[in-house]
Amino acid sequence: MMRKQLQYLVTLIAALTLVGCGFHLRDSYQLPQSMQKLAIEASAFSEFRSVLEQRFELAGAELVPAEQAGLVVVIVNDQLNRRTLSLSQSGQVAEYELIYTVDYQLLQPDKPARELQVEVYRDYQDDPNFALAKTREREVLVREMRDEAARQLLRQTIAQLIR
Repeated sequence: MMRKQLQYLVTLIAALTLVGCGFHLRDSYQLPQSMQKLAIEASAFSEFRSVLEQRFELAGAELVPAEQAGLVVVIVNDQLNRRTLSLSQSGQVAEYELIYTVDYQLLQPDKPARELQVEVYRDYQDDPNFALAKTREREVLVREMRDEAARQLLRQTIAQLIR
C-alpha cells in the first residue's frame, strides 16, 4: 500500500515538474487564427511541398485554395547544395556538408509580403568503395533535411504571425 502511494507521488511530482518547466510534446503547436486556413504554393514538382503540407496538417491547419486562405505560404525556391569538408590522403573527398535551403514568402491580405529563409545542414562521409550504400544514405539524409526544414518553416511562420 505504501509503495503504491509512493509511486503515485513520484509520478505526480514528475508530471508537475514537466508542466511547470514549459515542456510540450514535440510538434505540438498552437496555431494563430490566421494559420487555421492556409494555402501552400510551390512548383508542381517540388518534393518539399508534400512534406510541408503534411507538417501543416499535422499541426492542425486546414489547406484551402489561396482565395479562401488567411495566409498563403509561397515556396520561392528550395535547393540542396553540398560543400567539401575534408579530403582523404589520396585527394578524394572524404566528407561533405549538405545544405538544404528554402526561400519562401508569407502573404496575408492587407499586409506586405514577408520573405524568409530556412537552412538545414548535415555532414556525411563519402567512400567511393561503397557508392551504392552512400547514395542510399544521402537520400535518407535529404529526406530528413526536408522534414526538418518543414518543421523550422512552421515554427518560423508561427513566430512571424504572433509578433
